[in-house]
Amino acid sequence: MEVPVFALYAVVTVLTAAALAYGAYLDLVGHESIGVLADRISVPRSWMAPLGVCLGAGALGLLVGLAVPVVGTTAGAGLILYFMAAVGAHLRVGDRRVGGAVGGLALSVAVLLLGVAAHGVA
Repeated sequence: MEVPVFALYAVVTVLTAAALAYGAYLDLVGHESIGVLADRISVPRSWMAPLGVCLGAGALGLLVGLAVPVVGTTAGAGLILYFMAAVGAHLRVGDRRVGGAVGGLALSVAVLLLGVAAHGVA
């Protein structure tokens, strides 16, 4: 049985948006695990709330993109840049614990590609 591309896109989008929303929540409430991560990669803790807003906006943009494809495409592209910068921030200080950033990057790429497959180039 073949799964329609839009159904796969919708599932991956909702799961990715949920993960991003959780990350945004942790950033916005100043969870200690986020502070420890910021310290480890030499990013000021004061940046965590603005970065949380970016994650939250990306999550919302992905969900809106289910109905308005250009918004989802834009959000996906923005999230790819966000997570590329996150990977770079880890590597800049020699931190090889990049699993979360690489996972976010992979999900963002998957959502963008599935969105383009489902809707075409917006």
